Amino acid sequence: MTTNVGIIENEIKELLNKELNPINLEINNESYMHNVPKGSESHFKVKIVSEKFENLSMIEQHRLVNEILKNYIGNGKIHALSITSRTPTQWKKNNQPIDDKSPSCKGGFGK
Repeated sequence: MTTNVGIIENEIKELLNKELNPINLEINNESYMHNVPKGSESHFKVKIVSEKFENLSMIEQHRLVNEILKNYIGNGKIHALSITSRTPTQWKKNNQPIDDKSPSCKGGFGK
């Protein structure tokens, strides 16, 4: 796993902070788990808790995140985006950090 924050990861963080003012935000570059060149920023997992998700279904929450990041998804900067979203109420109710493991890569170039 990479510990350096890349340009795209940082831009994602800035956009989501600006638009959603999250109380918790984790962004993980999971590109290293895939068959891409070393140092790539193409596969991300976002875990986010925001009051702006209140009264939205999970699909609406994800659409909101996708809309904010559309310039990255639409132009191919981001190949894959996994989103785990919660309202503050849901997050507090679970009384635990969002913990979901990504599956292993099943394909890609050269496989």
